[in-house]
Amino acid sequence: MAHFAELDENNVVLRVLVVPDNQEHRGQEFCAEDLQLGGTWVQTSYNGTIRKNFAGIGATFDRKRDAFVAPACHNEAVLNEETCQWTCEHASHVVIIGE
Repeated sequence: MAHFAELDENNVVLRVLVVPDNQEHRGQEFCAEDLQLGGTWVQTSYNGTIRKNFAGIGATFDRKRDAFVAPACHNEAVLNEETCQWTCEHASHVVIIGE
């Protein structure tokens, strides 16, 4: 099964739907037209092989990085450019948001 995230006008994830494998190649059209949901739909994956991170509700789709990025946990969090996950460099451990 494939997963597609619906984005609002600011590229924030509103919801994620499961799309049958035989419709994966046309997921945008399947969600918007066949299911009559409209909107913009972008594929995501649980294992991060597509767009680095699974799209959770409230995450943002960064078109430049072609990645889903979860909201930062606080203002001191730093975005890892390679993984597009937030880390806290001031803590004694690393905090990863969105996994």
